[in-house]
Amino acid sequence: MTAIRTYAQLADEIRAAAGPVRIIGIDGCGGAGKTTFARRLTAAADDNWPTIHTDDFATHDEPMQWWPRMLDQVIQPLLAGRPATFRPYDWMQRRPGEPATIAPSEVVVIEGVGATRAAWRDRLALRIWVDTDSDLRLRRGLERDGDELADFWRSWREAEDDYVEAEQPLQHADLVVAGDPAERLDPEREFVVLSEQQRVPAATTRGH
Repeated sequence: MTAIRTYAQLADEIRAAAGPVRIIGIDGCGGAGKTTFARRLTAAADDNWPTIHTDDFATHDEPMQWWPRMLDQVIQPLLAGRPATFRPYDWMQRRPGEPATIAPSEVVVIEGVGATRAAWRDRLALRIWVDTDSDLRLRRGLERDGDELADFWRSWREAEDDYVEAEQPLQHADLVVAGDPAERLDPEREFVVLSEQQRVPAATTRGH
């Protein structure tokens, strides 16, 4: 059974969670719709919640094993109330870019493949998994990046599969949402919940 929720409802639930800094992880495989979900959630919150992308830590040569840097440079400082400073990877230049600093905030969103890794899973206020069909994810990726990156996408997906098999992020998600919902909805305001574990107060839903 699915339910349609609004991003505004979810933002209210996150605000109600305890903690001076709440880190929200939005995970899923490449092309699932994680960045879009993060954008819509932060827009609904209207509180200037910063978003950090795991693609700022991944590289061409290190698609999934970048996580110690995110733990040291982002997760631990923010939870301690300190700024997070890191050098986002420049995918065009294939090297780290200029330093970026994210100040501690009421809520910080981390989105991207590996956003709910086991290394910090239990420190997250909410773990979200965006679930999308594999073929659609591949089509989205190639439409976005071009057919010339098809070989890169294949190797990237192998690394993702290894991560999913080893860490089972879907099974540990508090909220599983549809990356390609069949239900009729307003996509900028609403999303479809596929399953949920209650870690934050539930808002009213309209069931399907």
